[in-house]
Amino acid sequence: MKLHDDYDDHSGMTPTVVMTIVAVTVFIAIILVVVLMANSGGRGNGPGTQSTVQQPENTSPVILSPETDSIPSGSGLHPDDFDFWDKYPPKEEETAKPQEPVEQEKVENDPATDGKHTLVVDGAGKEEWVLISPYLPKHEYDFTRLVCQSDRMKYYENGKQVSYIGVDVSKLQDYIDFVKVKKAGINFVMIRVGARGYGTGQLIVDEYFSENIKRATDAGLDVGVYFYSQAITQEEAIEEANLVLENLGEYEISYPVAYDMELVPNDSSRIDALSKSERTNITKAFLDTIEKAGHKTVIYGNKEWLIKKIDMSKLTAYDVWLAQEADIPDYPYKFTMWQYNTQGSVDGIAGPVNLNISFIDYAEK
Repeated sequence: MKLHDDYDDHSGMTPTVVMTIVAVTVFIAIILVVVLMANSGGRGNGPGTQSTVQQPENTSPVILSPETDSIPSGSGLHPDDFDFWDKYPPKEEETAKPQEPVEQEKVENDPATDGKHTLVVDGAGKEEWVLISPYLPKHEYDFTRLVCQSDRMKYYENGKQVSYIGVDVSKLQDYIDFVKVKKAGINFVMIRVGARGYGTGQLIVDEYFSENIKRATDAGLDVGVYFYSQAITQEEAIEEANLVLENLGEYEISYPVAYDMELVPNDSSRIDALSKSERTNITKAFLDTIEKAGHKTVIYGNKEWLIKKIDMSKLTAYDVWLAQEADIPDYPYKFTMWQYNTQGSVDGIAGPVNLNISFIDYAEK
């Protein structure tokens, strides 16, 4: 077919120039194609990857958390594509730190070990640590010198026994052979004169008192007496003291007259409602009446009674007869006699009897 006259097939460029232009154009086109493919092509894991991933338009990016291995279906992604989570070290605050052991707080001022308190147990078994008064006189016994031989407590100084063994008795022991008691090694006996009823308030004289004091004196035992009080006024206490003096009569006693006021186990008594001050004043009224008659006196009581129920700071002029069943007494204050066993056995006494030790010889006092 004949071409248009305007088309000149014989231009001024030589074949060599034309080929060069074509070659350059092709080269540039190849470069562009390679660049476009590099920018839009899929990213593989290494050499030999041929597949490419094309991101759909108008879709949200796939977000995975390091806590899960699941990948949304249809995403075209592989779990290995997310290995970059392991390539970054954890933040400092996320690094678990070993917990330091918490030292147990040391108990300061423990009353059980501070040497300033003493343990008081009431009749119901309730324990209480009570501050030891710095103003009351303390005992000075060294209990490493205390020896128990066949249920008999003995106290030694410089290898010599300086204590005395005693019993306290009432009608509960029935008839007593005091000669056998003396031969059994007993030095003194505390005999009950009488008592006041804890419910009725009636005064009674122990029905065995006269016989006991006569035969104990005849057997050569040192004798003291005691009265079980339930007085609720000072007037009643003086009444009790006068009853004791009347029944002593002409008997000479070398050991003290003891005042025994105490609570009644497992029952209520007429002294329960008394205050500490009232019990203290009643005790003093009894003891003062006895001392005016020329007799030695002593306050009988257990640890709870002496520390919690009466005020010993008002009664320091009187000796103390401590009642505490223990191998070693822990009453911190001064005392001269100690009832340490309520189930003792002594030849001449039928059944159990209370055993006592006196740290002083009242017969020579």
